Parts: sequence; structure tokens; C-alpha cells
Amino acid sequence: MNESGLGEKLSVPLGGRTAAAFERAFGHRTVGDLLAHYPRRYAHHGELTQLGSLPVGENVALVADVVRASSRPMNKRKGSIFEAVISDGRGILTLTFFNQNWRKSELVPGARGVFSGKISVYRGAMQLTHPDYELFEKSQVSEENARVWAETPIPIYSATGSIPTWAVKKSVALALDHVGLGVVDPVPAAIRDTEGILDYGTALERIHRPRTDSDWQRARRALRFHEAFVLQAALVESRAQAREQMAMPRVSEPGGPLERFEAQLPFTLTADQTSVGAEITHDLAQHNPMNRLVQGEVGSGKTLVALRAMLTVAEDGGQTAMLAPTEVLAAQHFRSIVASLGPDLAADMAPVLLTGRMPAAERKRALLRIVGGQAKIVIGTHALLSDIVEFYDLGLIVIDEQHRFGVDQRDTLRRKSAAHPHTLVLTATPIPRTVAMTVFGDLDVSTITELPDGRRGIETFVVPLAVKPTWMPRVWARMREEVDQGRQAFVVCPAIDADTPGEQDETGEDLDPEVGTAIKQAPATVVEVTATLRSDPVTEGLRIESIHGRLSTDEKNDSMTRFAAGDIDVLVSTTVIEVGVDVPNASTMVVLDADRFGVSQLHQLRGRVGRGSVPGLCLLVTNAAPESTSLERVEAVAATTDGFELAQRDLELRREGDVLGGAQSGGRSSLRLLRVASDGEVITRAREAAQNAYAEDPGFTKHPELRDAIDRRLDETEREALSKS
Repeated sequence: MNESGLGEKLSVPLGGRTAAAFERAFGHRTVGDLLAHYPRRYAHHGELTQLGSLPVGENVALVADVVRASSRPMNKRKGSIFEAVISDGRGILTLTFFNQNWRKSELVPGARGVFSGKISVYRGAMQLTHPDYELFEKSQVSEENARVWAETPIPIYSATGSIPTWAVKKSVALALDHVGLGVVDPVPAAIRDTEGILDYGTALERIHRPRTDSDWQRARRALRFHEAFVLQAALVESRAQAREQMAMPRVSEPGGPLERFEAQLPFTLTADQTSVGAEITHDLAQHNPMNRLVQGEVGSGKTLVALRAMLTVAEDGGQTAMLAPTEVLAAQHFRSIVASLGPDLAADMAPVLLTGRMPAAERKRALLRIVGGQAKIVIGTHALLSDIVEFYDLGLIVIDEQHRFGVDQRDTLRRKSAAHPHTLVLTATPIPRTVAMTVFGDLDVSTITELPDGRRGIETFVVPLAVKPTWMPRVWARMREEVDQGRQAFVVCPAIDADTPGEQDETGEDLDPEVGTAIKQAPATVVEVTATLRSDPVTEGLRIESIHGRLSTDEKNDSMTRFAAGDIDVLVSTTVIEVGVDVPNASTMVVLDADRFGVSQLHQLRGRVGRGSVPGLCLLVTNAAPESTSLERVEAVAATTDGFELAQRDLELRREGDVLGGAQSGGRSSLRLLRVASDGEVITRAREAAQNAYAEDPGFTKHPELRDAIDRRLDETEREALSKS
């Protein structure tokens, strides 16, 4: 048991039955869990008001005496109505309670108190329904006591049907009384003094039982920094521990695969590609494993940077495993890498593709080349995680589109190496700086913003069918104009057919989890849209095909190969083409029901066009209502092609959400008070403070209160996730 009592079971202050209810409702198991259930807002009883001037529909607080009280049965249902008439000598008001006859023992004639609630009118008379009130002892009857009560903030908690906000408030009070003000503070005193914040125990008291608004405001400031500091300390420690592990240094030599590759490149690397490549080269040459995240705009050349790392590792026979989220993307990477290597290097590197739907004989040949070490580059889907896949010398793991994979999957690959392999994580979903520090604080982050020369850019337009329902035919006509110029087009739908609500990847996970918007109309489907376009006179004669996750690997690869070769004019698809698909001749992207996709998805989809010398056109078709958040999200994508600006905007539009949830971070807990969209300065200061604290005290052995807080903040699953990250 820790000294502060925060780690004690919740049953100690609350009792077993109540503690069990809190665990069922909120997952709270300890006193610390409950005290971190902060109020979501604060209300006030209202300004003291005289009965002669009551504003209907507003919250009021007034001092009055109970004049009379009575109870009567309801007319049309079981139960009773208890009514108490109160007066301040200037007027009268009725208090109404349903099925609460027990109040007649409190609200007796002659009782005086302060009453608060929203004024309503029933049958021409003013009333308060289920008001809050506090009755005075005879010694307390004063206007001053009433004024203080009226001005005291009322904490409002997230609640459930079984545990209302007042029950949370009551239980929190019991927990506060149990631990007292002697809660040890994980933030060292020197750091608190620098920040000018309250100590932890005082902050907990004031956020839950404030006497003034400034109490809870100061408490929130302190607890926000506290949360940032503890999380950053955990990340700093995890990062330091990862760097203590041993890895095989990988260094390129003159005349080796990397030098041969660069000599045959028909273009010059961008400045960003060069600088990020240098960072990776430095990391690979160390005895501790690289853990680097490379984020870059769509089409910025992240795969090329990763390929250079693969060739460095292959210098002394090391192998690379590249994990892609879908078969389409894995096949695309395989074709792209083979083409980039050229015949001679491809023969030396012997790259292989491994997916779950490969024919048995082909899979067996790939597995033999992997375990024998002939295949220096292995590209695959989740099939790479299978127990039957063994490597000869796995030196580098490349994770493409990191948000599709959890830390368990990365760790499964790492265990296939005798030594700790280097890890390179790629994402084309730009990450705001504060999210990078918070979610990926245990990774080194590199950024590629430059696009290769020759890109013509993309124009994006919103087609708002809710206000312009006649615009849809023009969408297909505009697409036809592009195809008639010898170009190609994508049409993206959120579903395969009426029986499939959304596209799924090989893991069965929804590919657009961030939207969460209730949409009533049926989504556009690949099957229906394909049939419509084939029969539409506007698109008559065009070669129209479809691709989606339900097709076999061979069928998907055949469609993508024919599209890349120019044998298909229009490809109707789900989000299986969201990332990695590279067809320079594709100029047009039509996204139907664009409001069903998230900001990052729309940005990714748009990135499939405008990848060559042909300018890109993206039409975002939506039925979202005017001024809705859904339409605002789509309009945000159309307003800029800057992925980093969109990432920040997305964060703001999603109202934070579960930024540190398992889907994105592989196990981080949800934030409570910290907001990465707006608390960048707090996170930066906390990060610096945590780094300094760890440098002075590795392992935080001299700060047991911080050690205790880290252990409470991260449960067993989360600590394991951090150790694998």
C-alpha cells in the first residue's frame, strides 16, 4: 500500500457494494482512480433572488420559509407528488417532488433554507421541480450564509444511470476525507515552485470541493501539469530503457548495396529526404536499437527513405521485415521496391511478398527464402506475425501506417530476431507536435514536408448535396472530361454493398474509426455505384472496374495492375486504396459520402492523385447538413493540402477524443484534463522537467512518490505497451 492511500482499494472508504458499482460503471478500482474522476463542469445555484421578481426559465437561488407541505397521489400513474409552498414574505413559490414523500420530514412548516433550481410555470403558478436546497440550523439563518451557499461552485460529474452526479460527489467526498491533505506529490517541490502550482493534495481538494471559481481553476492548472509530468516521466523512462538494449550496428560500406542504389537513381533526393536519411544512418550505426518515427506528407518519399535503410541493413546480410496493413498496399510496396532496385540489385536483395491469401506452394517458397536468409527484404501483411515465419537475421522492422498496428504486433516481429532489431515507423498521417510528444514521446521523430519536383498539386472541392442536390451529374461529367484527356479516376465509397456497413482491413477493424457521426441515409456502395456508372450515358464506354476487401488477393492485384497499366479508366473502390497506391496517371478522386470519413482519411485518399505530372482533382461529395461538424470537417480538408495543418484542425474538430486510446497508441490511457490540442506549452514544459528529473535520478529511485504515480497512472497492460514501444 502506498503512503498516500491513493493506491488503496476503493472498497476501503466506500464499502464493497459501492466500490463494485463504481468499477462496473467507470472502471475505477482504487481511491486514486476515483479522485481522478474530475468534475466535467461547474454550476452555480444562481444569484440570490426575491420571490417577487423571478425570471422564468433561469436558475435562481432564494432564501425562504416553508409555509405548508402536502402529498397527493398522481392521477394517471402510480406514485405520489409531494409539494411544499415557500415564501420570503413578498411572494410564494411551489416546490414539486415526484415519488419523494420522505422529504416531508425535512420540509416542514417553519423550516428555513436556501432553495435553487430553474423556474417554470405550471397552471399559471411558478414552481421549482426537484430543486436543490439546504436547510439552515437556527444558528445559521442569515443572508450571508445564503449568499455563500449560492456562490459556491457545484461540481458536475460524468455519471451513469446507476450512479448520478450527486452520488459521485458524495463518494468523492468520502475518498477525500479518507486520504486527507497528506497526499504525496509526484511533482518535485522545485518544479512546483517553478511552475507556481498547488501541491497535489490541495489541488485534489479544491477541484472537488471548491469554495470559489478560482479554487477549481487553480486546481485544474496544477493537475493538468501533474498529468503531463507523470506521463512524460513514464515516456522518458521508457525511452531511456529502450536505449539500454543492445542491437547489431548496421553500417553501409563503399561499393555496397546502398551506394549502388544511389548511383542509379534518376533523380536527386529532396533536402528532407537527405536529412532524415542521415538521421536513420546514424541510428543504425549504434549499438542500441533505433526507434524512429518518420512522418511525411502523402507522396513525400517516405518509402524511398525506408528502402535506403533496408539496403544499409542488407550490407552484412541483415534482413528487413516491412509490415503493411493491407494486401493491396503490401503488393504495391513489393512492386515499387522491385522496380526501384532494378534488375541487378533486386536479384541480390531477393525481395519476397508474404500475405495470408497466397497459394500454399508460393507461401512455402517465400518462407524458405526468409528463413534461409536469401530474402533480404520481406514485405507482408499480418501474415508476417505468424509463428511459422522465421528469419535468418532480422535487423530492421519497418511499420507502414503505424496507426493500423498495436505494440503487440510490433513486439511479435521483434521477438523473431536474436538481437534487438532496429525499428522504423512510417506514417503519412501527419501528427501535431503535441501529440507526437505525448503519444510517441518514446520515439525519435523525423519529418518530411518537401514533395519531389514535378508534382502539379491537387485542387479539392466540396460538393454539398444537402444544399445543391442537382450538382451530382456534374461530378460524373467532370470526371469524364478528365478521362477523355487520357487520364484515370478513382471513385471511393464507404461500403462494399448494402450488407456491408463499412470497409474492413484484414484484422476486421473498421478503417474509419475517428468519425463517429450518426448518419441516417444509406451509404454509397461499390456494387451500386459501379452498376450506376456502367449504365450512365455520361460515363458510357469507359472501362469501369471495382476493388474492395472482399476480393481475393489475385483479384485485387489484377485490378491494381491493370489500373496502373492504364487498362482501366475508372476504379470504384473502398478505402483499400487509401495508402500507398501510386498511379501517376490518375488525376481524379471522387469521394462519395465524404462526411463518413475522417480528416486524415480524406487527406490520404486525396493523395492517390496528382502524383505525377498530371494535376490532381478531388471532389468531396457529401450530404452533411449545413453548419454541421461533419460538413466542417470536409470543408477543412478542401481548404488546405497541408497535412500538418489538417492534423491540428482534425484534433480540434474531434474535441480531443481518445487521443491516447489503444487504437492510436497501443495501450495509453485516455487523458483526463490534459488537452494536446491546446496544452502544447504545458506538455513542452513537462517534457523538459521530466527529462531533467530523469537525468538527475535515473529510475526515479530518489523520488518514490513519482515512481508510485507512474505505476498508478499506467496499469499492467500499459506498462507492457510502453516497454514494447
